[in-house]
Amino acid sequence: MCCLIRDMIESFSRRVFSGSSGTYNVHALELAAAKVRKLKGLDLTVHFLDDTEHVFHVEKRSKGSALLDLVHQHLELVEKDYFGLQYPENKAGPKAECMVWLDPSKTLKKQLSNCQTNLYFKVKFYVSDPSKLQQEYTRYQFYLQIKKDILEEKLIVAPSTAILLASYIVQSEIGDYCSEDHDGNYLSNLQLIPGQTLELEKKISELHKLHKGKSPADAEFHFLDHAKRIDMYGVDLHNALSEDYDTVLVFNMEAYRSAKTLWKTCVEHHTFFRLHSPKVKKKFPISLGSKFYYSGRTEFQTVSDIQQKGKVEHKFVRSPSRQLIKHITPAPSLEEKGKSFMAPARPSRPYDNKVTSLGSKEPRKAWGADSQISDDDGGFLDKPLDVPFSPGKILSYADDDIPSPTSNGLYDTPPYSASHSPISQIIEDGSVTITLFPDDEGKYGFNVKGGTSKDVPILVMKVAPNTPADNCSPRLSEGDQILQINGKDMSNVTYEEAVKLIQEARTTNGGKLVLQVKPNVLYSGLEEYEEPPYQYVPIGDAQTVQSGNPLEQSMLLLADGLASGALVARYETLYRKHPDMTCDESLKPKNVNKNRYRDISPYDSTRVVLKNGTNGDYINANYVNMKINGTEMVNKYIATQGPLQSTTEDFWQMILEEKCTLIVMLTTLVERGRAKCHKYWPSVGECLTMQNVTVKCIKEETDLTGSFVYRDFVVTDTAIKEDREIKHIQYMVWPDHGVPSSPAQFLQFTEKVRDARRDDAPVVVHCSAGIGRTGVLVLMETAMCLIENGEPVYPLEIVKTMREQRAMMIQNASQYRFVCESVHAAYLKNIVPQKEEEVPEST
Repeated sequence: MCCLIRDMIESFSRRVFSGSSGTYNVHALELAAAKVRKLKGLDLTVHFLDDTEHVFHVEKRSKGSALLDLVHQHLELVEKDYFGLQYPENKAGPKAECMVWLDPSKTLKKQLSNCQTNLYFKVKFYVSDPSKLQQEYTRYQFYLQIKKDILEEKLIVAPSTAILLASYIVQSEIGDYCSEDHDGNYLSNLQLIPGQTLELEKKISELHKLHKGKSPADAEFHFLDHAKRIDMYGVDLHNALSEDYDTVLVFNMEAYRSAKTLWKTCVEHHTFFRLHSPKVKKKFPISLGSKFYYSGRTEFQTVSDIQQKGKVEHKFVRSPSRQLIKHITPAPSLEEKGKSFMAPARPSRPYDNKVTSLGSKEPRKAWGADSQISDDDGGFLDKPLDVPFSPGKILSYADDDIPSPTSNGLYDTPPYSASHSPISQIIEDGSVTITLFPDDEGKYGFNVKGGTSKDVPILVMKVAPNTPADNCSPRLSEGDQILQINGKDMSNVTYEEAVKLIQEARTTNGGKLVLQVKPNVLYSGLEEYEEPPYQYVPIGDAQTVQSGNPLEQSMLLLADGLASGALVARYETLYRKHPDMTCDESLKPKNVNKNRYRDISPYDSTRVVLKNGTNGDYINANYVNMKINGTEMVNKYIATQGPLQSTTEDFWQMILEEKCTLIVMLTTLVERGRAKCHKYWPSVGECLTMQNVTVKCIKEETDLTGSFVYRDFVVTDTAIKEDREIKHIQYMVWPDHGVPSSPAQFLQFTEKVRDARRDDAPVVVHCSAGIGRTGVLVLMETAMCLIENGEPVYPLEIVKTMREQRAMMIQNASQYRFVCESVHAAYLKNIVPQKEEEVPEST
């Protein structure tokens, strides 16, 4: 190589200087030197997440940071610290088992061999919440990465979640569903999920229809917001063997290089996510152990820097999903059969493939109370779908008024008014003073949380796009600590006091609101406190709020939460399964087939244990006991799945052993062609005989509307020849998707259940999975009892109590909103009269 270069220079020099009279061609010589330098450099191909690639020329002795800078400039990437470049250490391509991150602090010569010319741009640090990403383009890169992880099955996703995520991909790339343009196979040419079938495409299409009105940016945000909840999201896997020595767990890596790679990954992730700044290297004469340090910026530094700079969005082109198969329309000619071709271009929309203002147009609700959502398919919709916060969808803020009766529960965020410009001033101690004026609708556009007690800080929770709070420089961001509001110190105030100060500012001094804020997105002490439940502060009749009637106050708060949407937003933050409770018994091989759905399992600590079961002691059922505050009353339930044919005998054995007298059924046997429950009872006049019990149906009646069916059974314990009468009430018209059309009929049904209660025996309640509709009924009856006794009703606390006894009770936001509306209706219409206090007789 050296000889070749030398010969080139000598040859070129002879041509340049021959025949000259003491002059030489400077430009030609510089070109020759440039060619020589180019030979010493590297041409590296970087493959990007949108399946494009670009060749970068760098000096071989340059550090990795030089190549990274060129990549960031090429992409115009601002929030660059989340990303990195990977290359295969064993030169086996992008799917090699050992992929290594390019080290910015080391030279390319030490890291790349002559044959390693391909690198892959990837997400290195997976953000815990997409709302921390300030730039739409950054969120788009994350969206591409996760979509690629799912397709390559690096991220294993439950089918229900995969279907939901795919529906957001379709909305982002195709736009709103149109029956005229989108036939039954309009998704067949898009590669959306692994193992894609026509049946899965139909489910994806059904969800796609519900996303109408969402822009690509909205759909991608929802995609990320659901993806962050996947169990293996952001997990970097390394092959290892384990050895267990008493209390010590040892990981054996395949080779020294593998161990070093794992160690470096751990150091980088710990520093990036958990520290404010990287550790400073300390030089010692003798050093032991690894010398590796993470030299980049931490997440805290990245977010703080972007806040200070503000948003600078740029236009970019979104890439389509990979093509799978030939599109069926238009039909190909005979000559073209067997050839695949791209789907026909769709008409452009105003917001396709470019950044748009997220706050100027309100998208329609995809998951409102009237949406068609399956409730008991055992996790068909893996996560609640009513996302509490996303660009363009703002549910509630600390300064919101109650919407008008015609409002749909969302708030428009009009373009920022220049007449109410925010002013910010940097203070020497790192805090920022921001002066805000409300917009034309009287809103500042942010919400707060914290203040559980006097020592818990008040933090910014949400910021609406294109509002005064969003247009500050630096802008307010989630996690910022509010130190002062209009000069009042916030270090020892509660949530209610903070909200009251914000609301009062709108009516004084021209709406001027002065905030002293400490930009601190990753507040280090926050994890020590549990965020309190939402405490809704209604605006209006202060005398009523201070009247001292706890029930009346709780109903005011309930109405305010329903109107603003904050009630559902808080519900979304609840855990679905208690993190400290196990479901090990349901996973045993002998019990797996007794579960109707794989992801619906009873807690071990509260499960019903059969004493004399013919097939063992397991049944998918939990005790759920609901204490009525202010009384000695405890409503006892057994929440269970709809029996399978193979578990019918277990179900009746449970009825026998628990001395139950009432069964409440909230489903039909078949809904939309799918079996929801086995017919576990005999027809009128017939008898069902099992090993330990016989069941005879002696009566069956349907009400005039066809909504309810009442049955009477006689259950006989064959061992002791003892009979017991059992009431059976079935709700026949609960829609397969969504909730009842109005609370009135549901309240009537709940009253029937209350009237049928006898003794102290638990009421057996089941739907299909035993969590969705079952939870709605339990909450409703609990609330009725509380209203009857003049006690306040806090639905969120009731849900938490239920989920401490059976996972996922009240399965989705649609059900939760409906039951809250039913509770409020029951109170307003005096369906449950309050008991009068007993006056002691005078002596």
